[in-house]
Amino acid sequence: MAETRKLAAILAADVVGYSRLASTDEDRTLARLRALRSDLIDPAIAVHNGRVVKRMGDGILIEFRSVVEAVRCAIEVQNGMVERNAGLPSERRIVFRVAFILVTWWWRATGI
Repeated sequence: MAETRKLAAILAADVVGYSRLASTDEDRTLARLRALRSDLIDPAIAVHNGRVVKRMGDGILIEFRSVVEAVRCAIEVQNGMVERNAGLPSERRIVFRVAFILVTWWWRATGI
């Protein structure tokens, strides 16, 4: 079985205090996250040539071919969040925690 090695930058992000936000107002929190994904996050991923590897609840793993593009995407999203959180009380703000991982992946015909 042929294998291909691939260098990738992975952006991992989740919402700080998601359980607290959801326990206060789950419907509003989920609606805001859906809107953020469609209006801010997904477009930023596309502009920076990212590929969503996995979404899980309030978290996401995104693959980029370049560390620079991963960081630019994160900066764009974080700057957008400053605008969207302006005027909201701190307990209602959505804040993303972001980490970057540089990995070599081995791809096979059956997946990672």
